[in-house]
Amino acid sequence: QVQLVESGGGLVQTGGSLRLSCTASGRTFSNYAMGWFRRAPGKWREFVASITWSGGSTYYTDSVKGRFTISRDNAKSTVYLQMSSLKPEDTAVYHCAASPFRVGADQRAYDYWGQGTQVTVSS
Repeated sequence: QVQLVESGGGLVQTGGSLRLSCTASGRTFSNYAMGWFRRAPGKWREFVASITWSGGSTYYTDSVKGRFTISRDNAKSTVYLQMSSLKPEDTAVYHCAASPFRVGADQRAYDYWGQGTQVTVSS
């Protein structure tokens, strides 16, 4: 089992920045690819970003490219999502997830999920 706990969400104005953190406990963190997903009100949960086991490769959905950066610190068992130039449409609950299989946008590949942290961007 892997337990994931997100933090760092909050209320920010358009154009502002936030850094989300997700700390894992349980099994060896470096064995898992990690992803960030979000669920906006009235919408399905969607892929935001993912990172490979070593952190050598990252992937983003088009709407956040150039604004968000995913990174990880395996020594701290933590994955981060640095969000800049935030827009009201970024408002959502952000979840991190761990995959022992593969990195990417396929939610079915992720076995473990955190409870989420709310990000609200005011206009």
